[in-house]
Amino acid sequence: MSGSSMSRRTLLRSIAVGGAALAAPSVLTACSSSDSGGGGVSNAGKKLAPWPSYVPFSGPKPDLAPTEQGVQAGYTAYPSDLVKSVADTPGDGSTIKVMSVSFGTPPKAASSNKFWQAVEKALGVKIDYTVISQTDYQKKMATVMTGEGGELPDIINIFSGFTLPREAQFVQRRAEDLTPYLSGDAVKEYPNLANIPTHAWRDMGRIGGRIYGIPLERPLPGSTLWLNQDYFEAAGMTVGDGWTSEEFAAVAKKGTSGKKYALGAAVGSLFGNAVHSAAHGAPQGWAVDKDGTFLPGAADERYKEAIAYQLQLRKAGSYHPDATSISQPDLYGLYLGGTVGSMQDGFGAYLPKYLDSEGKFTPAAALPYSVGGTPGGSVAARRSFGYTVLKKAKKERIQLLLRILDYLAAPFGSEEWELVHYGVEGTHFTRGKDGSPVPNDLGKVENNTNLPLKYLAEGPQVLFVPNMPDAVRALHAWQQKVVPVAIRNASYGLQSETQTAQGTTLKAMLDDTVTGIIAGRTPLSEWDAAVKKWRSRGGDRIAEELAKDYAANH
Repeated sequence: MSGSSMSRRTLLRSIAVGGAALAAPSVLTACSSSDSGGGGVSNAGKKLAPWPSYVPFSGPKPDLAPTEQGVQAGYTAYPSDLVKSVADTPGDGSTIKVMSVSFGTPPKAASSNKFWQAVEKALGVKIDYTVISQTDYQKKMATVMTGEGGELPDIINIFSGFTLPREAQFVQRRAEDLTPYLSGDAVKEYPNLANIPTHAWRDMGRIGGRIYGIPLERPLPGSTLWLNQDYFEAAGMTVGDGWTSEEFAAVAKKGTSGKKYALGAAVGSLFGNAVHSAAHGAPQGWAVDKDGTFLPGAADERYKEAIAYQLQLRKAGSYHPDATSISQPDLYGLYLGGTVGSMQDGFGAYLPKYLDSEGKFTPAAALPYSVGGTPGGSVAARRSFGYTVLKKAKKERIQLLLRILDYLAAPFGSEEWELVHYGVEGTHFTRGKDGSPVPNDLGKVENNTNLPLKYLAEGPQVLFVPNMPDAVRALHAWQQKVVPVAIRNASYGLQSETQTAQGTTLKAMLDDTVTGIIAGRTPLSEWDAAVKKWRSRGGDRIAEELAKDYAANH
């Protein structure tokens, strides 16, 4: 594999796994005036459909146990005996049209793509796949949501990396209500969908009291500061618990010299603000108090303190100078090359971090630093990376599509999971020393990054790094420390009409101010005015709507 082809593919794979979507300008404002879905998306005053029953998959036992709080199951070796999770071929020979976001390169056509053909054979259907790159996602969804894109696909992935104006109204009006098929014990007809934990359904949320989608489950840890551990240790970092904000700043400054910088950041990441605001204990988006009142994180004094702290890091020269313009894939290249010693990314991006850095350095997820003697917090992710909806259809067609998604949601340790993630043994992969699939040259081109089936449905995530048991142990130990202090955005799974209509614009208003302050273009004294403006233009309305929806759900 050439260096140029490797870098592009692995960089994109990193973002795909980590879910590190960056802010982008809204192009869907046209939807807000043309939708006729109107109200009704709120759960307030509605009879709430019970969440699907949770029936855990009884497959290979993990080597490292999960916890109720959210630490993931860990596998230090690939399961030696794969189980079968789907008894019969789910399809009927028909063609299904699907659409999803993609973080890879466009796939080879089905006629010359053995991975595509193998999945179609296993599913018993022909797949007409519309693959949308992340950069085109909002524009394409605008076309779909306004009805200008022609007939809807049978299966549509709604990617949570962007705020799509009037998204809930579109889903409520155009997608099948899946409540009769999935609510309560009905989901048991689809065992792999029943294996999706309740936390994923809750963070996906109901619309008007009903269940319209199938969530893509994700681990509890969210935005994470990924260190080049060797780089930071050379700058004086002591691996372990207990470092302070002062120590972090000192190590970052010492680790920056010449054309090497301790801290890397990408455009739209606010200089890695999520990690720093959580370390300062600030709410991540929204907090809710005991009486159900929603409090914006932006108005919390700790959030302002985090911005001021980052400003000092930037003034000390610790950030790469292109932090406001460099793309996430390009930043990842600098991280792998040793130009930057750290970068913020989703926790789920751990796999490419370890695989791509092998033989170069040891990656590590940073523990939060303490501030003023108060232990720091970590970022809790939305437990649903996105969700999948189905075009309205007859009962038999919906049942067929659900059987297809049930197959794609096969759990780790199953034959179906291996096929959907790696293809066919001997054609797309060989076995590593621990039995895990190792992609060959064809498997590096034909896979579920370029044909992104994993964004239609996927089983619960587990901790696993092929042939690197120590990495799995380190990640599991790290989760045991950060999961208890994870700060959850209280708005996850709730509906707010103002948020769906104006959320993108309102978010950009605050994000631009944060970036401007840390970059030195805007004085810190303007932050309070920016928050006041945000509240008056819709922030306070969002708080009221979230409070009503929260009360209905609780």
